[in-house]
Amino acid sequence: MPADELIPAGSPDLLELLASAEIDIEGRMPWSSNATFLVNLLIDGSAVGQGIYKPLRGERPLWDFEPGLHRRELAAYLLSEAMDLHLVPPTIIRDGPVGEGSVQWFVNADHQQHYFTIYENREDLHDRLRDFAAFDFIANNTDRKSGHVLIDDADGLWGIDHGLCFAAEFKLRTVVWEFGGESLPEHLLDAARRIAASVPLDVAALLNDEEAVAVQERAQWLVDQGALPTDPSGRRYPWPLV
Repeated sequence: MPADELIPAGSPDLLELLASAEIDIEGRMPWSSNATFLVNLLIDGSAVGQGIYKPLRGERPLWDFEPGLHRRELAAYLLSEAMDLHLVPPTIIRDGPVGEGSVQWFVNADHQQHYFTIYENREDLHDRLRDFAAFDFIANNTDRKSGHVLIDDADGLWGIDHGLCFAAEFKLRTVVWEFGGESLPEHLLDAARRIAASVPLDVAALLNDEEAVAVQERAQWLVDQGALPTDPSGRRYPWPLV
């Protein structure tokens, strides 16, 4: 689908469109360890947008995460919304051509740009990158590669690939460390307080009890520290970095 015909990821009613549109697989996304498909979203036979479809049946077994990574993709979207950060493109769970999976709105992004280039060249977007640091900590993101931060045509920043989040054991791995030790901006402190007080039910329903408690504990840690996390070990980076 031509890029100039795509609906922006921040447009209203995308969740309804994701749920109701017919899914037509365009092809498999390259370099994905699990089955990840670019799909066209059709209404009355006409394409109205694109999405990323990650079916449960396409997951490789992992020793440290239970099957159902697509549920964590949805949990990340719901957590981002509950924190009022809107970092994750609209995401739902639904049936698709190869069974149940997550379907996420496809962001039309400049794929030459990623976290490192944005950090170096776009100081005006640093506040948004700080949001990623807080979100990834609370979500316990084990795989925030640089290429998992996208910039769209309107300079909006979006995070993708959240299947490896929400483990009960602390195993944060992210490239977003440049803001470590800085005081939490008030909007992030408020967001952390809300999650520390109560994990949203729709998020908790997608996790096990230990994982939901750990979300609260990490949020409370941010509240208590009042600062973005640091990595004294220098080892909490994913690989590859991009």
